[in-house]
Amino acid sequence: MTLDSLPWFAVTYAQIALALAAAFATFRILVGPRAEDRVLGLDTLYVTVMLLFFVTGLRLGTPFLFEAALAIAVVGFVSNVALAKFLMRGEVIE
Repeated sequence: MTLDSLPWFAVTYAQIALALAAAFATFRILVGPRAEDRVLGLDTLYVTVMLLFFVTGLRLGTPFLFEAALAIAVVGFVSNVALAKFLMRGEVIE
């Protein structure tokens, strides 16, 4: 599926909206008053960046960005679980 079969304005709107969401998530990571807010900001950031890679892959028609988005999803999930476990118990490895 390439950009020829997708409306260009929808893809552009999605990229702008996701970039704005990533900026807000970065703001929450930097300013968040508690550690839990920063973890939620990090979770939101990796999801929005993953979706931004998907949308950009649709625009460019390349499978490389889909593989990169999959890698971001796996690493983001594992880091999110590790951070949550650290905040709950104070240690990651028992």
